[in-house]
Amino acid sequence: MSRRATLAGLMLVAAVAGGAALWVRIPYARFQEPVFVDIPKGTGTRGIAELLANAGVIQHPLQLWVARALRPSARLKAGEYRFDKPASPREVFDRIARGDVFYLALPVPEGNNMFDIAAALDRENIMEPAEFLSTANNPRLIRDLDPKAPNLEGYLFPDTYHITRHTTAEQLCAMMTERFRKAWQELGAGKADVHATVTLASLVEKEARLAEERPVIASVYLNRLRLGMPLQCDPTTIYAALLEDRYRGTIHRSDLESRQLYNTYQHAGLPPGPIASPGLESLKAALHPGQSEFLYFVVRPDGSGGHQFSKALAQHELAVQQYRRGLRKAQQKSGTGRVPRRKAPGSGDGNRAG
Repeated sequence: MSRRATLAGLMLVAAVAGGAALWVRIPYARFQEPVFVDIPKGTGTRGIAELLANAGVIQHPLQLWVARALRPSARLKAGEYRFDKPASPREVFDRIARGDVFYLALPVPEGNNMFDIAAALDRENIMEPAEFLSTANNPRLIRDLDPKAPNLEGYLFPDTYHITRHTTAEQLCAMMTERFRKAWQELGAGKADVHATVTLASLVEKEARLAEERPVIASVYLNRLRLGMPLQCDPTTIYAALLEDRYRGTIHRSDLESRQLYNTYQHAGLPPGPIASPGLESLKAALHPGQSEFLYFVVRPDGSGGHQFSKALAQHELAVQQYRRGLRKAQQKSGTGRVPRRKAPGSGDGNRAG
């Protein structure tokens, strides 16, 4: 072969290579709405290229092969990928090599119960609430740690979870209970009664608004338990109504008189199990409660979220009167002219012990 022919051949190869390199750098999209491409585990480059081309993410399967030639050592990762704007085949390849899979963020705040979590899953179109509640009602995932647990309530640890559209209720509950196990281990609780601690912590979580009050609220409930007094915790009454699917946003007399086992107005002692997911600080408060002689508390009407604690019923009744006067002044100032009924757990209406 002549030198001229060799040079021509090299130029042709360079031109093809340059064209191929340019071909995989041009943004492309054949879709109008965001598309999802689910790459099963074990799928090779050929299968991935066809999935992407069929979804309109790249123009031709060959483009992914060209992108691979530019990064021969890269490993493409399985998972679900979301594409919502034009991208070059090289960018698409790089995303899959990074494993930049699509996740949904599920925030679970402290104090959420399993009904709140189910509603969030439904609201975000992640999972059918009935599917989640069915799994959460089975204590199997936590039975070894708490043999008395009636369900997973209290052990669905508050955190932000990153899940895919294919995450099952079983997988989600396993993630959440595993996160609880890690938190419990971090606390170094030793031989503490897990069931009683988490149940008490859930009451503290629902009532406390100020961090410094958590140990004090825990002490109130423990003082009442020691004296055999009913806890009279409003959030347990709400939870009892939720279990019977009759809670409508405020506590009625029928709720207070309900014989449902979680209603601590009608049953002495702690409820059968936790009523919500306590955070780390509420768990600490239950493990290390404050030392006090308080038996009552009511929300202060100053909007701080704090409570007025009392040792005697007479003191408590005075605090209740102050609370009601504060509410009336607030309503007169706002021009509503009426006292709103209680709607939020832990907000206090001046009638309860806790």
